Amino acid sequence: MTTNCLFCKIIAGDIPSNKVYEDKDVFAFHDIHPKAPTHVLVIPKQHIATLTDCDDNALLGALMDRVRHIADDELKLAAGYRVIINVREGGGQEVFHLHAHILGGKKLPF
Repeated sequence: MTTNCLFCKIIAGDIPSNKVYEDKDVFAFHDIHPKAPTHVLVIPKQHIATLTDCDDNALLGALMDRVRHIADDELKLAAGYRVIINVREGGGQEVFHLHAHILGGKKLPF
């Protein structure tokens, strides 16, 4: 855990969240500023600042597998969904802990 990381604090339970899913590798919770009717963040429990900083293919594979599981089985987004990973400030990343956004619940614009 990185002591000043918002997402590390959420994983540790120091900051409350509306949890959707948790296992030994990932934690998923509803975004507090949703951009769609369903907006969930899926984060690895291991602190990695950005996608660019991750050279662990197994972790990335597990993250994407959990995104699929959460979207399909937990959130029941049968009509479809979008997955976004923002990378660095220029790519829209606001919290520097690798995370994937799942957006769904309506037809999303391009």
